[in-house]
Amino acid sequence: MVKSWATFGVDLHLDRSGPGLRRSLTESLREAVRGGRLAPGTRLPSSRSLAADLGVARNTVAEVYADLVAEGWLA
Repeated sequence: MVKSWATFGVDLHLDRSGPGLRRSLTESLREAVRGGRLAPGTRLPSSRSLAADLGVARNTVAEVYADLVAEGWLA
């Protein structure tokens, strides 16, 4: 099942059909940056808000954000 998230004008398509939810969210955010859908300076929703929208654990989103910050994709 593909879940679409379109808060703040950014549309992420997550494949939730397997155990790779965290990987899917990470790749979706990277692709949004690469493709220009997440422009520099765009504020992402809080981990709590995005987790609630996606129906996932807040720690999952917080860990994805932390990983992408460490990799230089997000600031």
